[in-house]
Amino acid sequence: MSDLVPALLGSRLIIERADDPSAYHDLRTRVFVDEQRLFTRTDRDDRDDDPRTVVLQARGAHGELLGGVRVGPAGPGDDIGWWTGGRLAVDPAVRGARGIGPALIRAACAYAESAGALRFDATVQVQNERMFRALGWRTVRPVTVAGRRHVLMRWPIDRIVRLVTATKQPLGALVGGLAPAGWVGDDGAPVPGSDLIAACDAILPSMVERDPDWAGWCAVLVNMNDLAAMGAAPVGLLNAVGARDAAFAARILGGLRRAADAWGVPVLGGHTQLGVPAALSATALGRTAAPVPGGGGRPGQGIRLTADLAGGWRPGYHGRQWDSTSHRTPAELRALHGYVAAARPAAAKDVSMAGIVGTLGMLAEASGCAAVLDVARVPRPASATVGDWLTCFPGFAMLTADARATPPTPAVNADCGELTTGSGVQLRWPDGELTEAVPAGVTELGTAA
Repeated sequence: MSDLVPALLGSRLIIERADDPSAYHDLRTRVFVDEQRLFTRTDRDDRDDDPRTVVLQARGAHGELLGGVRVGPAGPGDDIGWWTGGRLAVDPAVRGARGIGPALIRAACAYAESAGALRFDATVQVQNERMFRALGWRTVRPVTVAGRRHVLMRWPIDRIVRLVTATKQPLGALVGGLAPAGWVGDDGAPVPGSDLIAACDAILPSMVERDPDWAGWCAVLVNMNDLAAMGAAPVGLLNAVGARDAAFAARILGGLRRAADAWGVPVLGGHTQLGVPAALSATALGRTAAPVPGGGGRPGQGIRLTADLAGGWRPGYHGRQWDSTSHRTPAELRALHGYVAAARPAAAKDVSMAGIVGTLGMLAEASGCAAVLDVARVPRPASATVGDWLTCFPGFAMLTADARATPPTPAVNADCGELTTGSGVQLRWPDGELTEAVPAGVTELGTAA
């Protein structure tokens, strides 16, 4: 998160992360103990001793300390993406003259978001509520700190909404009415008059151009995930490749061939065009007599996340693409693929580029429900922040409603939410607080029925 600081504001104010916060602590004593008499001898607390707590300080052109604020995870234990800010202090000599307080508040918000926070709270003195609201904060409720009236306020982090809006929300207007009733919102589609499931995915052209071998692998991966979410065993694969020359096409097809071999799915044919911009799409066929819908959930059913946490961030895609599959053996990939078929849930969705929360929103939307996700119960890799993990493409991850117990696989299973009446997705935190993650329909496609 050091990319946020130091930040130069104009030519006279610098906000930076403090290596030595002792001067900031001295300023706090002058403000909260000597001036405001909010505390008797010291305002120091356990948060100051937490090594994860960060102090952001504002300094003038000559290095003089003008103000500071602390930010960090809200409680002890694992950082689950709930952060708090506090102890905002500005030197009385410059208070209100140069926008130091607002600048520190903005820096704290940016720092928390860059650290993967999806909830950022602050307890604010009543006289400062107006300033925070002017900066975009929302009032939650009155609270008491050190015997005096404060206000609990929350910075609206819209990371999930922005992702959903960019990737999924236009779909309703574009493709509404194309899917048959009962399968609206599914990534695969039953072929009428057969037990076949068809799925089709295109890879971003920029990704094909940048990393053709990985793009070829992912063309198989995402189609296998689509079939797996419907409980279908793979039958075959077709592909369409565009490339500037034969050497580049060979790199794309090399990744696709490796993945097809790993999943044990034959490449039945396709089309290759040379002398054109990079492009790649693939169509997969699978077979099941009882496909699992994405919209079969009902209020009251539990939500389970099944995710492969092994692997790591794909180089060049940190925070966006988790690679949990390229190191797996064919036997492990087959075990993962068969999870939904064995669990027989009421509804299932593979986690797509909309991330875990956005995909849960799609499952809930197609089911005519709302959903609540318990943030602290979501399994995630140790090296991924909550913000990144809940919004990335995780390689292999399935969301299921009302799934039965299944044998162990390389993935981790966790019951971490439920479907409810209404619409949208809320995040539930350990203190019982609910925050809105997705306000309404993710795709605007409506229910599957």
